[in-house]
Amino acid sequence: MSERNYYASCNRGLEPAVAQELGALGAADIVAGRGGVAFRGDLRTGYLACLWLRSAIRVQEEILEARVRDAVDLYEAVGFVDWDRWLTPDQTLAIYASIRDNPEFRHSGFVALRAKDAIVDQQREKHGKRSSVDTHMPDLPLKLVLKRDKLLLYRDFAGVSLHKRGYRPVQVKSPLNEATAAGLLLLSDWDQASPLVDPMCGSGTFLIEAALMASDFAPGLLRTFPFEFWVDFDEALWNSLLDEARGRVKQSLGFPIAGADRHPGAIAIAGESAYAARVDHLVTFEIADARVWKPATPPAFVVSNPPYGERLDAAEDDPEDAWRALGDFLHGQCSGAEAWLLSGNKSLTRHLRLRTSGRTPVMNGPIECRWLKYELRSKSDGPKSDGPKPDGAE
Repeated sequence: MSERNYYASCNRGLEPAVAQELGALGAADIVAGRGGVAFRGDLRTGYLACLWLRSAIRVQEEILEARVRDAVDLYEAVGFVDWDRWLTPDQTLAIYASIRDNPEFRHSGFVALRAKDAIVDQQREKHGKRSSVDTHMPDLPLKLVLKRDKLLLYRDFAGVSLHKRGYRPVQVKSPLNEATAAGLLLLSDWDQASPLVDPMCGSGTFLIEAALMASDFAPGLLRTFPFEFWVDFDEALWNSLLDEARGRVKQSLGFPIAGADRHPGAIAIAGESAYAARVDHLVTFEIADARVWKPATPPAFVVSNPPYGERLDAAEDDPEDAWRALGDFLHGQCSGAEAWLLSGNKSLTRHLRLRTSGRTPVMNGPIECRWLKYELRSKSDGPKSDGPKPDGAE
């Protein structure tokens, strides 16, 4: 199979996690950029990326690179592509465009329209009919990027964002999406073989993603992708990759993954989601306040996304009280463990009464955050110098 150029987009800060995953999949020429990772591979590589990437949100194949000065150049460049390779007139399409640093083109909608015209005009001339536009669920979703005079056109293998694994039973306004949670876990030191807990688990995203990782459950195994309906879809290849992925799933783990939250509604959603993700037998959830929760097995790793006053949902606990409660849990229940916490407000971390040993900038939606590492000494090691920094920051 011929080599292709791909691009996997992700939240900023997670590029190293995506690059790490692509390396494990056998991708070539991996180059991490800002908000994504470029790589090369054959059709199998593209399928594997959709099936196995946990931290990315899109997988796109480059089908055109050109230099354009104006709308005429754009129309001709897109029209030069042989669209019969990618699309039949009976299928639908949609083009999503973005423009950067180009004074000639100021409206992404106009750019998308000109590109669409080039495609459907070619179809009408060849076949006497043309594809319709479907912005909801197109057969062929296309992404057009125009930066200065450089035009890149991609076909989107994933369609719906890869973070939508298919296990959310309801539309939950989660403050942490699945791809971000998985990427943060990959950026931590967790070995996927040690007891893991989240004392403020909310709807359980961290823990469900951890269970999917540890059980080697492919994140794309429960959903469909646009490429399954494309002209060049290799059904035999795709089915073989699905069969291989199903055969890799572990039915049990040799360690616990557990979480707690003081809100019964959140725990109910977490349980339903774990069941839909087929990892409910690998994760336990309890209704409990972090201050008093005692995991059945002492944790080796703690992960959490505590409230920091800028969550994506409207209702949340008092952030300062939540961080104090988390600090009580870490001091009381986590001797010798390692904690990784997501913070969008550095003034709150002083309530933990701990010092960070590492921090990674990352975007959680529109919020600039830090993925913070804390090493918790064993009680036998004696007292820890754990006062806040002079400025009260992380």
